[in-house]
Amino acid sequence: MNQRALLLVNRQARRGQEALTQAITHLQGWGLDLLEESTADPQQLPDLIRSYRDRVDLVIVGGGDGTMNAVTEGLVDTQLPLGILPLGTANDLARTLCIPTDLAQACQIIAEGRVQRIDLGWVNGKYFFNVASLGLSVQITQQMTKEVKRRWGVFAYLTTALRVVRQSRPFRAEIRCRGESIPVKTVQIAVGNGRYYGGGMTVVEDAAIDDNRLDLYSLEIQNWWQIIPLLPAMRGGQHIKSSKVRALAGKEFEVHTRRPRPINTDGEITTYTPATFRVVPKALSVLVPNSPPPTS
Repeated sequence: MNQRALLLVNRQARRGQEALTQAITHLQGWGLDLLEESTADPQQLPDLIRSYRDRVDLVIVGGGDGTMNAVTEGLVDTQLPLGILPLGTANDLARTLCIPTDLAQACQIIAEGRVQRIDLGWVNGKYFFNVASLGLSVQITQQMTKEVKRRWGVFAYLTTALRVVRQSRPFRAEIRCRGESIPVKTVQIAVGNGRYYGGGMTVVEDAAIDDNRLDLYSLEIQNWWQIIPLLPAMRGGQHIKSSKVRALAGKEFEVHTRRPRPINTDGEITTYTPATFRVVPKALSVLVPNSPPPTS
C-alpha cells in the first residue's frame, strides 16, 4: 500500500514555485500518494497538519528554515514524520541532516530513507531546529529582505552580516546556567540545537541535532573589526577557541537583558528577552539518508 503524504510547499521560498511540479513528479514516481495544501500564512501550517493527523503517514515540507520552523508545533502534536525538500536560501536544517539540495535526491530520501529522532530547541514557548539568538543575527534578519535573499542566495547572509557588524555596539546581558550567573558584554548570544545556522556556519565543532544538549556562545568583541579574524573559524565551529568567545553547553539557559531584546529562531523574530532556552530531546521524526555522504 502506498504511503499517503501531506505536501506543503512555500511558494515564496527561493526555489518554491519552480520546484513544485518537479517535486510532485519525483515523489509520485516513488509511489507516494500526495495530498497538496498551501497557505499564504505560515501561522496556519500547524493547524493544517493537525487536520490531516489521521489521513496521512508523513508530512513533506518544501521551503527554507523559516518554513520548517513554522511547522514544528503541528509535527510535535501529531508525531507525523517530516520529509524535507530544501527550497530555501540557507537550508541549514537540511545541511545538518545531510539532505542534499538536489531535488531528485531529496525526494528519494523521503521515499527510501530512514527515520531519525531529533531534538528541538525551545525558547519562551517557541520551538527551533537550528539556532535561537539575539544581537547581530537579529539585525541581519531585520535587514535581509526577500528580494535580497532571492537574488543573492546564501551570499546575502555574508554581505548583510558585514554591513551589520560595522554598525554593531556591545550590550550587557546576564546568562544563567546550572545555578551560576554570568554577566557579559556581548554583540551576540546564540543558542544552538542543530549543527548549522546562518547559511552554513557551525555552532560548535561537535554539535549534533540529537545530542540532548544546547550549545551557547557569546561573541564578546569590543570593536567591529575584531570579528573579521573569527569569520573563517565560524564556518567550522572553531571560533569558540578564541578568547573573544564564551562557550557553554547545557540542557537549559536563561538570558536576561536590561530592556527586552528580540530573539531570532531559525531566521524569524519570534520572542524577546528575558528568555529561557531548553532542549526537548527526541522531539520528532525526520526522514534522512540511509547512510551519510562521505566527508571530503
